[in-house]
Amino acid sequence: MAKKEMTVVFYRQNHKRDNWRVDIDGEAANRFFAEFAEDLSRFGIVLKRAANDVFTIDINSYADLLNSVRISSPADGFHSVCVGHVIGKSENLSLFEDIRRAVTRIAFAPETVPPEDHNRKVCHNCGCGC
Repeated sequence: MAKKEMTVVFYRQNHKRDNWRVDIDGEAANRFFAEFAEDLSRFGIVLKRAANDVFTIDINSYADLLNSVRISSPADGFHSVCVGHVIGKSENLSLFEDIRRAVTRIAFAPETVPPEDHNRKVCHNCGCGC
């Protein structure tokens, strides 16, 4: 089976307030990504995690937090789409749950993700144009 690479990219975060901080480098995050990568590997998907310090997202809300996390899946035609654009409204305001939803959607149903020129407005300050 051909391998498909997907990367979750975290932009630098500038927290304007003390809420919505999530430890994206801690033990819980490492465990989440290790388990999720193992789950996806059964389907021929290689999941990677990266940081991009070139862009900084001001975090004023949970939506901003979602917009600071991008997914790249070149095989599916996505080079940098924010989690908020992929999932729309978060059900439980859980970052790792929302990352799982977005990656899974792109991995198994990329045709359900609206194109970037769609009329939906999700992003606030990330510059992706969605």
